[in-house]
Amino acid sequence: MSGGDEEWEDAETPERLYVITGGRTDSPETAGLGLVTLIVARVQPKVGMQPEHAAILRMCGAPLSLAEISAYLRLPVSVTTVLLTDLLDEELVQTRNPASTLPDIALIEAVIDGLSKL
Repeated sequence: MSGGDEEWEDAETPERLYVITGGRTDSPETAGLGLVTLIVARVQPKVGMQPEHAAILRMCGAPLSLAEISAYLRLPVSVTTVLLTDLLDEELVQTRNPASTLPDIALIEAVIDGLSKL
């Protein structure tokens, strides 16, 4: 295969994206997904499954965010959202909310109060 053929395979042509999604569009917000929503596979890929669906199931043995999946697949977030919605509808994946990175405000205030008394 020449270098031009490899570039064609990775190209995000409108036709390729249309085929992957079956012409459907969705945004993460309308699908109930956020860019940091974690996706975990519930099953292994099955024979005959759409390649992108199978790739998502393979890579989501450990939780990955929608943004990470999109980057690994080299697909726009909107296309990845459509694919994830398919998998969610078939209950092949599950979602998890990311862990909160901010501690409780009351805890922060208690620490500040304790430090100020030192």
